[in-house]
Amino acid sequence: MDLKKIIDTKENAAQYMIDEITHIIKTFGKRDPGSEGEKKSCEYMAQVLKNECGCEDVKVESFKVNPKAFYGWIYFTCTFVLMSVVLFFFAPVFAIPLIIAGFAFTILEFGLYKKTLDRLFKEKTSHNVTAVKKCTGETKRRIIFNGHPDATWEWPVNYALGGVGFEGHAISVALGALYYLIISIISVAKNGIGFGMPDMSDPLTKAGLIGLIFVPFVIGLYFMENYNRVVDGANDNLTGCYMGIAVLKALKDAGIELENTEIGVILTGSEEIGLRGAKAWVDAHPDAYKDVPTFIYSFDTINDPKYLMANYRDLNGTVKSDAELADLFYEAAQEVGVSCQKGWIPPLGGAVDAAAFTQGGFRAAGITGLNHKLERYYHTRLDTYTNMNKKGIENCFAATVKTLEMFDNGAKQ
Repeated sequence: MDLKKIIDTKENAAQYMIDEITHIIKTFGKRDPGSEGEKKSCEYMAQVLKNECGCEDVKVESFKVNPKAFYGWIYFTCTFVLMSVVLFFFAPVFAIPLIIAGFAFTILEFGLYKKTLDRLFKEKTSHNVTAVKKCTGETKRRIIFNGHPDATWEWPVNYALGGVGFEGHAISVALGALYYLIISIISVAKNGIGFGMPDMSDPLTKAGLIGLIFVPFVIGLYFMENYNRVVDGANDNLTGCYMGIAVLKALKDAGIELENTEIGVILTGSEEIGLRGAKAWVDAHPDAYKDVPTFIYSFDTINDPKYLMANYRDLNGTVKSDAELADLFYEAAQEVGVSCQKGWIPPLGGAVDAAAFTQGGFRAAGITGLNHKLERYYHTRLDTYTNMNKKGIENCFAATVKTLEMFDNGAKQ
């Protein structure tokens, strides 16, 4: 199938996405994970997929989440580290396991997105949407476009100082914890596990006093997330939701139906709290869509055209994406003259839903359109419909349609 005439509608498609994203933000309120706004947005997009995109099979499914658990490690880790600072001077042997436990919570919950602390936090209900556009003949292949409808709470430090300040703050806390872990181990090795008042003439005690410079950073991390302000999430990630919707709508408007390629859209809620929607979808559909070659592309934060990227590693660099999928999107972008990079989501870069699909045994890759050295709009009040990049959306749409065309013609299967 030749989809050039769809690619040529990229400007109109981008404007459609911007208009729809603006409508959702103005109409349905805040969309934090497990909120009424997230639910209403899912229901609205489900109707768009059914009524305007020709999807015969559209489902909205609920699942349980504990929204504040994802950042809940902060309260444990920071409290443990502050306790360890005090204990270093009087009983360093107890500081060691506390800091190790703090690191463990951080790595498991925030680094690897494991459900480590979820049961300790209030439960809510979030939602996923699954929509499928059947092909006219025998299904020989399937492509699924994915985005997440939820938006996060604001990161005050990123709003005030930008990504350098935000990441510098987090790194300072990690260095402070590591600093006290090392000097606590040295103290126990040197002085045993004895307790008592600190010897102010001891070089280790002086080192502990110097380390107090880290304490304000640790205290500041308690306020990493502002639960009183939910961002609009226009870029992150209604752009990802509407990339697949816009492709299906453009095909329907042009009267084009594919003979052997089925097209799906999956909208996964609660991505911002550890890919919970994608994980729930995988748990609910472990064997779904594995009858024919099926590719899943997760789009996230499609903004600046110079940062459009096919990601080969995900989840803070710990999960390997399907290289053939990433290659196909990259090659499709080159075919339509769109600048695209090959890259990865590095440590402190987070993840996109593709990681959860990959871990669940599906073939998936993430497509992003942002600087992984975080910009000031990311997870802040600046991520609104007035701060979208039409050119970046156009480029990603063109590359996505070309990816569909190449896949439909038998590429990378």
